Amino acid sequence: MKLVPLMKIHVLVASPFDIGDTTQGKRLVANITGGAFEGKRLTGTVCSSGADWILIDSENLGHIDVRIVLQTNDGAHIYVHYTGFLDYNEKFVTAALSGGETKIGDSYFLSQLRFETGAEKYKWLNRVLGVGEGRVYPGGIEYQVYEQAHD
Repeated sequence: MKLVPLMKIHVLVASPFDIGDTTQGKRLVANITGGAFEGKRLTGTVCSSGADWILIDSENLGHIDVRIVLQTNDGAHIYVHYTGFLDYNEKFVTAALSGGETKIGDSYFLSQLRFETGAEKYKWLNRVLGVGEGRVYPGGIEYQVYEQAHD
């Protein structure tokens, strides 16, 4: 298997709603307010239609559960669902609270992405398994996303 660069996504995120400590952990819900993505085969904007339903467990590990819609520059819509892990370590928390930024690798921040679309030009995405690594940047999250492919 090899990883092929697919795109970089900048997701703008609103301050999360604190649902509180539940039986499964601390629940936060953060609305996605926009953003952009760019890659060799697809470029466009992140629609303000999604959210991240984050669950932080007893070890400060965030279980991310994000659903967003991308709109390509030529008008196609792509539904994206990704899950993963985010270590709420000191670097992440400081950057998130101060409007600062982290570098890739400052925090354990990895995701798995699945895509759905009916747009003929992008139907190849329906068979893509993506993986991403994330970081905080002012106002949001940036992911470098890779397509898993056979060697």
